[in-house]
Amino acid sequence: MAQTYRGNVVTDLAVILAPEARQTPENLPDLLLKNAAGVRLPLRELADVYQTTGRSSILHEGARRRQTVTCNVEGRSLAEFQQEAQTQLAGKLAWPSGTYAVVSGSAEATKAARRELAMHSTIAAVGIVLLLFVALRHRRNVALVLLNVPFALIGGIMAIWIAGRLDPAEASGVTIGSLVGFVTLFGITMRNSIMLISHYEHLVLKEGLPWNLATALRGAQERVIPILMTALVTALGLMPLALGGAAAGREIEGPMALVILGGLVTSTLLNILVLPTLALRLGRFEARAAV
Repeated sequence: MAQTYRGNVVTDLAVILAPEARQTPENLPDLLLKNAAGVRLPLRELADVYQTTGRSSILHEGARRRQTVTCNVEGRSLAEFQQEAQTQLAGKLAWPSGTYAVVSGSAEATKAARRELAMHSTIAAVGIVLLLFVALRHRRNVALVLLNVPFALIGGIMAIWIAGRLDPAEASGVTIGSLVGFVTLFGITMRNSIMLISHYEHLVLKEGLPWNLATALRGAQERVIPILMTALVTALGLMPLALGGAAAGREIEGPMALVILGGLVTSTLLNILVLPTLALRLGRFEARAAV
């Protein structure tokens, strides 16, 4: 094995001798080589030739030989490619006895990560709902806070769709990064609705105001600045990641930041414009102890 250089391009070079020459490796030092000027020299004059032991080039796993075939997937999702590859391998190839194919790598790791993320997200969601019941103590108020989830979901999905339209290479479906972004987004945006609903409770239960249109408008006006500041600070912090999401090493942070930014826009607007109206119609603040 050697390397040849042509400009900035480095090419690996391998020489395979004729079968009869490979039967007598002790004669390799006498192998004649010719340079560009036509001068012939034996190999022993140019290199140290000797026999030694080294690591076997035949890969093994579990006492079985393994042949690895790798590829890079572009323009489609890993899950879609994995499913098609498994279908083709199972339907069009006849494997010898004791031979089988396993599709693994990034696609398998992605599937396992999605399962783990879904399990942990479900546990966290159950815990969040229980804590909201403890804090707000009314089903309708808890439902008003949870409305922020679809509010944020709309913006996150729109962000993914717009990114796919602008760059078809990114239109590969929901990735691990975007899933992490949705989970993070729900936590960030739900804080804004909690901020608004808890302030309504403060106005009614602490300050003794009646729950009517005037109180709903006052609570919304007093929480506009905090909600906007929360969303703006988060958006400014994530903007560099979203804009540079295509750079190498940002396969997770880029989609995550994009989803969070899109969800922040819709959830903030709907929190300010829609949630006060829904709270006026559905909210219950007079009977805090009722469940």
